[in-house]
Amino acid sequence: MQPAPGATRKRRVRSATSLTRSSGIGLGLAVTWFSLLVLIPLALVVIQSADGGWQTFRDTLTNSQTAAALRLTVTQALIVTLVNVVFGTLIAWVLVRDHFWGKRILEVIIDIPFALPTIVAGLVLLSLYGPDSPIGINVANTERSVFLALLFVTLPFVVRTVEPVLLELDPEVEEAAASLGASRFTTLRRILLPALAPAITAGAALSFARGISEYGSLVLLSGNLPNKTEVASVRILTYIENGNEAAAASVAVLLLGVALIAIILLQVLTSVVSKRA
Repeated sequence: MQPAPGATRKRRVRSATSLTRSSGIGLGLAVTWFSLLVLIPLALVVIQSADGGWQTFRDTLTNSQTAAALRLTVTQALIVTLVNVVFGTLIAWVLVRDHFWGKRILEVIIDIPFALPTIVAGLVLLSLYGPDSPIGINVANTERSVFLALLFVTLPFVVRTVEPVLLELDPEVEEAAASLGASRFTTLRRILLPALAPAITAGAALSFARGISEYGSLVLLSGNLPNKTEVASVRILTYIENGNEAAAASVAVLLLGVALIAIILLQVLTSVVSKRA
């Protein structure tokens, strides 16, 4: 006797969503490890920010020096992320689709910001773009120093997230689109952009998150001037050194919220691009 189609479908759904014993243990260990490393520390920061009450939270974020640091940090991180999206994607395209002398060297150079300690990166930038610059460019103690430092440490993120996707894309698909009369813009909009959108989004999110949290690479070059070149991470450190941990946690919670909002918006943008393609 044949089982009813509905019963078969229900059994398949149960078997597809059920976990074996080993899988359940693995999932439990993963969630526990993730909680210890991420969720619990984040929860403690949020709780600590509430120790002083709403008044402390509001006073901290409305403080002129703190507000200036937050505004500078978020603004420069956004600008750097936009630059990285454009030039990081172009660099990834060149590395994947073109062959030229020195390509291996360029691959290594792109990864240097990953491996270089941030304070060393700050010293390098200060030596090249500081008061004793050998090329005559001095951006020390200016907003441009913040932009330059963030750009230096976040460049690899978009390149390294887009590059593997480009490697998987078959150039013959683009050639087929061209043979069917599609223009280069149409090919970019209907084929390349939807395929690259998730990778670009991931790289942009990583770039922005690194930008709003950066400290070591810009602390030497920017000078940490209040209301001018002081960033949020330096402001948090100042609060901690002064024993005001609730205020430091308040700034940290706000940066966390900004990062989450940026990630959500990027995900929504990716979904929109994929649906319109």
